[in-house]
Amino acid sequence: MKNELKNVLDVLALAEKLKFELRHSWLSNGRQESVAEHTWRMSLMVVLLEPYLDQEIDTARTLKMVIVHDLVEAEAGDVPAFEVNTPQAKALKQAKELEAIENLRHKLGNGIGQHVYELWHEFEAKQTYEAKVANALDKLEVQLQHNHADMSTWLEIEQEFALMMGRHTDFDSCLTQFKGLIEEVALQKMESAGICTATVRSRMASKATL
Repeated sequence: MKNELKNVLDVLALAEKLKFELRHSWLSNGRQESVAEHTWRMSLMVVLLEPYLDQEIDTARTLKMVIVHDLVEAEAGDVPAFEVNTPQAKALKQAKELEAIENLRHKLGNGIGQHVYELWHEFEAKQTYEAKVANALDKLEVQLQHNHADMSTWLEIEQEFALMMGRHTDFDSCLTQFKGLIEEVALQKMESAGICTATVRSRMASKATL
C-alpha cells in the first residue's frame, strides 16, 4: 500500500496546480478565479440543489465527478470555451485532456486510477443523469461567477453565453428554474451597464442562421 499512497501524494501535488491555474473569470473583489475555486463551488451546488432535483441522484458519485472533472487541467491547462472555436482547437484540447486522464489512470493504478478515469469520461459523455447534472452545474457556476464580477471583465461572447445555459439545464425543472434566476441577474447586469440585451439576442440569432 505504501507505493500506492506515494502515488496518491504525487497526484495531490499535481492537483495543487489547480489552486493557481487561473480561469477567465473574476471574483467580486477583482481577483482572477482559480480552477480549484470553481470546483469547490460546484461541489457546494450539488449539496444545496440535490433535494430539489427532479430525480434522486447518487450524490457521492456526482460529487466525485464534479471534483475530478477539471483535474486534467493540472496537466493540460484551462482553455476558455470561447477559445475552442474551431475543429482544430477542439481536437487539440481533447487530445491534451485524454493524454492527461490516461496519465492519471496510469499513475494511480487500476483501482482508484480506473475509477477516476471512468468518472471523468462519464462527465464528458453527459449521458447519465448525474453527468447531466454535473455538466449543468459547471455551466451555471461559470455564469454565477460572471454575475459576481465587474462588468468590465466580460467579453462580448460572454454576454451571449449568459443566454445559452438552457441547452444544459432543460432536462430538469429545478435546474431550469435556477438557470432562470441566474440569467435574470445577468440580464439586469448587462442592462445596468448600458448593454442592450435585445441587441445581444439579435446577434445570437444572426450567428445561428450562418
